Amino acid sequence: MTAGSQSPPDVLVVGPSWVGDMVMAQGLFISLERERRTRAIDVLAPAWSLPLIRRMPQVREAIELPVKHGEFALSARWRVGRALRKRRYGRAIVLPRSFKAALAPFFAGIPERVGWRGEMRYGLLTELRTLDKSVLTGTAQRFVALGLPCDAPQPPAVPEPHLVVDAANQRHLIEEFGLAPVPAIVGMMPGAEYGPAKCWPIERYAELAARLTHGGRQVWIFGSSRDEPAGAAIAAACRTGVANLCGRTRLEDVVDLLALASVAVTNDSGLMHVAAAVGTHVVALYGSSSPQYTPPLTRRATVLYRGIYCSPCFERECPLGHFRCMLEMQVEDVLAAVEKAVAA
Repeated sequence: MTAGSQSPPDVLVVGPSWVGDMVMAQGLFISLERERRTRAIDVLAPAWSLPLIRRMPQVREAIELPVKHGEFALSARWRVGRALRKRRYGRAIVLPRSFKAALAPFFAGIPERVGWRGEMRYGLLTELRTLDKSVLTGTAQRFVALGLPCDAPQPPAVPEPHLVVDAANQRHLIEEFGLAPVPAIVGMMPGAEYGPAKCWPIERYAELAARLTHGGRQVWIFGSSRDEPAGAAIAAACRTGVANLCGRTRLEDVVDLLALASVAVTNDSGLMHVAAAVGTHVVALYGSSSPQYTPPLTRRATVLYRGIYCSPCFERECPLGHFRCMLEMQVEDVLAAVEKAVAA
């Protein structure tokens, strides 16, 4: 609350640029609402994320930031900031740690602008906080902490994200794609935008899908158009029971279809967090990344992580060339986790 104010301010949150981070940011929105630290929350974010944010009931409005990923675009950020001035936000919370992410709230003249120390943002932010990574070990913790007073106990409790599911769109998608909404649907997300070091081998996904469909399960494969060849390879290993939806759905469609799955087998990816946020049991496969840093924020999760000597390296490709962190994870291990989750 701003000094001397009688009610909490409207808050503008500058959102992250990755699917998983945006889902995890919902924990901040829930926390702000629960703590009554805001009257309304608006989120400034890339165009791709707006349909996802609209599935978060805590957010009043999703506002497009019309810049490409990684683009500085000073003039565009200035125009957005100037347009936001009339909204008279009392506070801005800047989740990315980049210099450019702090520009729009500065141009908007928002009196309180808080974020973690990152690129030289002195003057752009009014409250630069120092991040203690040994205390705030997870991304979601860091987001929630920015919404609390700087002297609040750390680490904070992180609320579980919950995305709203559109039942009418579910019915439409089932009809459009000719899907069979049977009780035991297994979602598969074989991709990861960050890079191949996060990805369990496609041939193992294919073997897992073949064994699941042989046992009477339906397998739905999700991903972007880049993942379509991987989805096709997985589908080719099965005689029936597989729907390769990679590149055929919007992000909001994936939200609705994943909510119909009993289990989702997934790399550490944005869609892993989507699955967790719609209540699907997640079997999450970690290799180069860490389940401590970006865990699925749900109690319905089985995390498989070998934690070998070089993990986590957080590299896009295996720097040592052996890829043991993922290769040591066998199909039998994942199948057992799926069957246990289905039976629960």
